[in-house]
Amino acid sequence: MAQFVGEEIGASSWTVIDQLRIDAFADCTGDHQWIHVDAVRAAKETPFGGTIAHGFLVLSLVAATAEELLLSRLTVKQILNYGLDRVRFLAPVRAGKRVRNRIRVVALEDKGGGRHLLTTECTFEIEDEEKPALQAVSLVMLVA
Repeated sequence: MAQFVGEEIGASSWTVIDQLRIDAFADCTGDHQWIHVDAVRAAKETPFGGTIAHGFLVLSLVAATAEELLLSRLTVKQILNYGLDRVRFLAPVRAGKRVRNRIRVVALEDKGGGRHLLTTECTFEIEDEEKPALQAVSLVMLVA
């Protein structure tokens, strides 16, 4: 990963954020705000024409989408989610849209004992939209 510091390593596959996924996330978190789960009301009362995904739903995709891009480049025993340094929610994701994660390697820090702390910047693009859904700085512990 050291050779990728400062570089984008690619974009994940597209993930559909449909109403079933939004509803499942609402059930999991207990966050049933109408703007997420009431399609009829959201179509009438929002400028989005329907429901939007929870920001944290999109954020929850960081690990899975990063794994897709990292596993092909690494030979490690474990990849552990270590935290987030910064998250900014920039645009809502309307139900039915697709998102993908563009990852740029920010830093790789040797922590000793075969462990390295990988810092990446994740930008979730929304298909056919200029503004991304979110940007986050993710911390991942790589264990050799």
